Amino acid sequence: MAFELPDLPYAHDALADNGMSKETLEYHHDLHHNAYVTNGNKAIEGTEWAGKTLEEIIVGTYDASAVAQNGIFNNISQLWNHNQFWEMMGPGKSSMPSELEAAIKDSFGSVDEFKSQFSAAGAGQFGSGWAWLVKDSDGGLKVTKTENGVNPLCFGQTTLLGCDVWEHSYYIDFRNARPKYLTNFLDNLVNWENVASRM
Repeated sequence: MAFELPDLPYAHDALADNGMSKETLEYHHDLHHNAYVTNGNKAIEGTEWAGKTLEEIIVGTYDASAVAQNGIFNNISQLWNHNQFWEMMGPGKSSMPSELEAAIKDSFGSVDEFKSQFSAAGAGQFGSGWAWLVKDSDGGLKVTKTENGVNPLCFGQTTLLGCDVWEHSYYIDFRNARPKYLTNFLDNLVNWENVASRM
């Protein structure tokens, strides 16, 4: 069965007051995300990956030895990444649940230090990619960054939070000010209840 573009969990203008405009969501979700769905479906048609889950395809097609990943991986991984990304944000002010806050303080010392490391990872990712908060195999939390569409599934990690730092994610609202976009993402856009639910 072909993958489909999921609806946004909120209206296109629901994040505008928090720094992500309706125009950004129209371009990012309706065009960019949809292109990954369309191209991913075409890429797996007639292959061994048809009928597999997104997660199975990502893990099965990732090549750790390659600088550039294959077309199946790139599109399917970006499809999965964006499915998570929309869920990780929400309108209104979100408070960090105590369980998540305690885990972050245990791993980073403070919430501010976590935010600093996360922002630095995203700002320091050369070219396109993602910044992540993950739960590692030892149970601890860590901040990582990945190039292009690579995500924590490739490394056996649990994804708690991801921020898209491809230019199409922020250029309409923040132009080339990626650090400002990252700060706004953490302070105004993250749905911390969703992040906590992934632990």
